[in-house]
Amino acid sequence: MKALEQTEIQLGYVPLLDCIALLWAQHQGYFIEQGLNVSLVKEASWASLRDRLAFGFLDAAHCLSAMLPAAALGDDQLGIPLQTPLVLSTNKAFISLSQQLCHELNIGLHDCVEQTATKVVDAFKNGQTLQLAHVFKHSIHHYSLREWLALVDYEVAAQYPFCTLPPPYMVEAISKQMIDGFCVGEPWNTQAELEGYSQIITSSQEIIPSVADKVLAVTAAWAEQHPQSLAALKAAIVQAQNHLRDLEDFSEVWQLLKDYQIVRFNCSTHVHVKACYKIQNIIQNLVPIEVNPQQADFEWLVTQNCKWQQLDISQTLQQEIARQCIL
Repeated sequence: MKALEQTEIQLGYVPLLDCIALLWAQHQGYFIEQGLNVSLVKEASWASLRDRLAFGFLDAAHCLSAMLPAAALGDDQLGIPLQTPLVLSTNKAFISLSQQLCHELNIGLHDCVEQTATKVVDAFKNGQTLQLAHVFKHSIHHYSLREWLALVDYEVAAQYPFCTLPPPYMVEAISKQMIDGFCVGEPWNTQAELEGYSQIITSSQEIIPSVADKVLAVTAAWAEQHPQSLAALKAAIVQAQNHLRDLEDFSEVWQLLKDYQIVRFNCSTHVHVKACYKIQNIIQNLVPIEVNPQQADFEWLVTQNCKWQQLDISQTLQQEIARQCIL
């Protein structure tokens, strides 16, 4: 076994269900087994995480997949290349609207995705101000919102003035009527719904393909300088992913999510039972068996970036940018 170039690792994450493999690897001692001393670093927002990863304050991070092609394109104002050896989650975000807005627009639980989009677009065209939020400009959450509205009206989708909020702040923002809806990963949709502020109206899976959402990301320079340390980091997280996929007793996982203040509501097999099993199912299906990044996913992400940013880039260059994102 080759020596690790670096054993002290600063590993960043944003509080969401799909950082669980990092937490579980730490909890189960998988990092230590690989010879790594990992410090988990909670970041307040995706912008903070991106900047701290790019400038070396973090060695690796739980990262939005769309950040990688944006960095390769130089569309993130930094232009520091990021790469990934591992997918942490595929497309499992949700769109939630305030219960007040659902009532006003007569949006029901059985409305299809086109019907909900039609009601929101019609309200917008009629001059109603609807503040919708996503988590970051370069994210499947942003693209899901635009593609959702584009099912009805491409021009509205292209021009819609979305705002950006960190995932954990979505619940507070909708509770204070600062926003009317959002697209975010779990558990924040479920928490807002259980607290009575919002209603989940559709999933990103009904709008966009099943592409990588979060990945383990490092800078290209760090990957080149620390190949053995990166391989050890990946191995520990993959071990955690495999364990979580087959786990039957989730009591330790629930406690871990509560300890890290990711799940902030009471949820078990006897209270909020539906939410309990929904979250457990999401965790066990965050990634398919194949956890290596797929070029097709990153080609789609590049295409989305170009589409909504109105960037004119050849297909050959788009494919090359996608390839550069993958280790």
